[in-house]
Amino acid sequence: MREKKQEKVIGVVTEALPSTLFRIELGNKETMLAYLSGKMRKFRIKVLVGDRVEIETDPYGGRGRIVKRI
Repeated sequence: MREKKQEKVIGVVTEALPSTLFRIELGNKETMLAYLSGKMRKFRIKVLVGDRVEIETDPYGGRGRIVKRI
């Protein structure tokens, strides 16, 4: 069975929502909802409004996952 490829995108956090959800503005002025990855929760890496982040997009068009703060 083939896996769909996850692409990595860079965006800016525009809004912090409850339960570690964030609204991200991508480079093409599109917005997306993203949640914090487990490793970032485990090591308590803070993400604030205005931070640039790297996101792995969901291949099925759902939410993205924040994997790195730049």
